Amino acid sequence: MSYPHSIQNLIDYFTKFPGIGEKTAQRFVFFLLRQPQQELIRFAKLIMNLPDAITLCRVCYNYTEKNPCAICSAARDKSMLCVVSHSHDLSAVERTGAYHGFYHVLGGTLNILDGITPDKLRFKELIERIAAPDIKIQELILAFNPDLEGESTVLYLSKLLKSYKVRVTKLARGLPRGADIEYADDVTLSEALRARKDVF
Repeated sequence: MSYPHSIQNLIDYFTKFPGIGEKTAQRFVFFLLRQPQQELIRFAKLIMNLPDAITLCRVCYNYTEKNPCAICSAARDKSMLCVVSHSHDLSAVERTGAYHGFYHVLGGTLNILDGITPDKLRFKELIERIAAPDIKIQELILAFNPDLEGESTVLYLSKLLKSYKVRVTKLARGLPRGADIEYADDVTLSEALRARKDVF
């Protein structure tokens, strides 16, 4: 069945979202069509305001409305730094309540086939944080998905950090290979944090 262009264009756009197929995209669009005009306008304004309302924290690179973000502004354990791929991974770790240090959002994981090379990620900024004389980071927790890209990033960082006097650990048992941190339940992720292992 062919839809009017305005509907099909919106369906095509929704299919660009992670994990959204054609059928789900169609349900989204027809849900929107059933909404009052005022709701659609409100929804459109929320999207339009995102670029102005949200920025990257100048310290950890998490999405925030204030700079620095609420986590970087809080009184937390300065000896620990948890490195994550994306902001949603930071949120997942934070929800566990098992971690009380600071974060560094790398912006992804290494994936040469997709063009995500070291220069595309925030490795330089991470090294600058570790090397800063006024910051006494004693442990770096690498909290990446246990997949090929995550393990490649752990390997790259372990080589990059060898010359620094900092303990480097990664999440341990509780996270099966191929699982996403974002979707891990709080108990599983808490266990992985507590049982983290030294990288080198």
